[in-house]
Amino acid sequence: QVQLVESGGGLVQAGGSLRLSCVASGSIFSIQAMGWFRQAPGKQRELVATITSGGTTNYANSVKGRFTLSRDNAKNTMYLQMSSLKPEDTAVYYCNADILRYGRGRYEDYWGQGTQVTVSS
Repeated sequence: QVQLVESGGGLVQAGGSLRLSCVASGSIFSIQAMGWFRQAPGKQRELVATITSGGTTNYANSVKGRFTLSRDNAKNTMYLQMSSLKPEDTAVYYCNADILRYGRGRYEDYWGQGTQVTVSS
């Protein structure tokens, strides 16, 4: 079994900051790419940022310069530092990871349950 657990969401005023965390646990042999996606009410889920196992990051244009993604491979943990938050950043944020479990022959896609981020104007 593998679990992704997000934390750090909440309510913040526009211009404020939040730090999201995602911890992967279970029978994990290796993790390749990890990333954050978000889904606002009535909208499709969209990519926020991704990070490779080597630390290469990729950001959606809407968050470039405001969000910073990092990971601690030893702890199977990923962090999203969000600054200069805007009301349009309000969404449920989901953690995603490509994980190779012990005894499996391929990487599989896993999702967390999501954490709510609400930015008030």
